Amino acid sequence: MSKNLLISKNYRSILDVKKTEKAIKMIKDFFQINLAEALNLRRVTAPLFVKAGTGINDDLNGVERPISFSIKNMSNIKAEIVQSLAKWKRVTLANLKISLGEGIYTDMNAIRPDEILDNLHSLYVDQWDWERVISEEERNLKLLKCIVKKIYQVMKKTEYFIYKHFPKIKPILPEEIFFIHSEELERRYPELTPIEREDAICNEHKAVFIIGIGAPLRNGKPHDSRAPDYDDWTTPTEKGLGLNGDIIVWYPVLERAFEISSMGIRVDQYVLDRQLEMTGTIERKELFFHKKLLKGELPLSIGGGIGQSRLCMFFLKKAHIGEVQASIWPDEIIEECQKNNIFLL
Repeated sequence: MSKNLLISKNYRSILDVKKTEKAIKMIKDFFQINLAEALNLRRVTAPLFVKAGTGINDDLNGVERPISFSIKNMSNIKAEIVQSLAKWKRVTLANLKISLGEGIYTDMNAIRPDEILDNLHSLYVDQWDWERVISEEERNLKLLKCIVKKIYQVMKKTEYFIYKHFPKIKPILPEEIFFIHSEELERRYPELTPIEREDAICNEHKAVFIIGIGAPLRNGKPHDSRAPDYDDWTTPTEKGLGLNGDIIVWYPVLERAFEISSMGIRVDQYVLDRQLEMTGTIERKELFFHKKLLKGELPLSIGGGIGQSRLCMFFLKKAHIGEVQASIWPDEIIEECQKNNIFLL
């Protein structure tokens, strides 16, 4: 048995494969329409790959390798498959001259070859990437929490929509999402690892937004790593450092915390400079994206990614993400899933 695979005792999928495929489309259609309405977003077309060496592709936690290839018809310049679109979206906001209070969203598809494969993690990543223009006065926790609450209400609305069509899938999300800063979370559970802290707080509150991910905590380590050039994780607030965070819910099928979205207020030119210094990556100042931001040529924004397969898995009560997306899995995971009534697409 794969050491990374969680097996739910006596698991049976509520929906068969045909109904699952139908429900996946229903969830994706319903959620993105309501997300766009709630956040005042318009849909745009996004690239699958970008030029390497521009700083537009994301580094995520800073260690993942992007898949790259050379383009024969362009003097063999190097291109990379996107890992997310956080920085591309800000350039697009500027290019489209998106107004204050408005934004964009798109389908982001990525391949992450360094991912450790388990119930929640696949080589294939699909998410809604969204970005909205904000003012200098809105770069605060109040706006961050407001946007999180709006996204959470769209999640609640989608959960009820699925329940109405498939009554055997009962709603489980609480009425409101609970906010806690990563520094307070560490104080509550000083002996636990970050993953164990997430399990503990989610088991208690069922839906949580953890604020401030990326800056070192009291023990000198961050709750989780973040690249220095998209989310703002060093601005001081009344609760601690950071204007970013993760939406995490309790998932009873696997009895663990379940991340749905990573998001935050983006770095301005001053925060970018500070975070590049902190992470020893000041050489990025010479890249295309970073030059534009440091010159003040990109709008201030808030944005994030919302996992499409993650949402489908959660709403349809599946035990493995491979039940709602097609990907490649090790033979031992496929065999173990088959033994335990988990049918991968």
